[in-house]
Amino acid sequence: MPTVLRFESTLTDRYQTTVPEPVRRALHLSKRDKIHYKIQGDGAVLISRSKGSNDEDPVVGAFLNFLAQDMQTQPERLQTLGIDLQEMLRGLVRDVEVDLVSPLNVADE
Repeated sequence: MPTVLRFESTLTDRYQTTVPEPVRRALHLSKRDKIHYKIQGDGAVLISRSKGSNDEDPVVGAFLNFLAQDMQTQPERLQTLGIDLQEMLRGLVRDVEVDLVSPLNVADE
């Protein structure tokens, strides 16, 4: 009879959880990897490492790869943000409040 290992984690108020370390190792998960869930008829849920997502935009992925490669091959072209641009960006987000602790509103879930 095969050995069965059991692990658990807790949901936060935002329905988030940490995948237990032994599960991350078993699934070979890294940061930003996607997890695939399969709900079976008896209510059991199987999780696995996602093979890839059809939701990913290939154009955005290609553009991000282009940027990463360009930064690696031509780092001398990278520039810091000027003071004027920094101030403009601060003005755009000045009134935006972010609270990562309080529960989400029902409309945001």
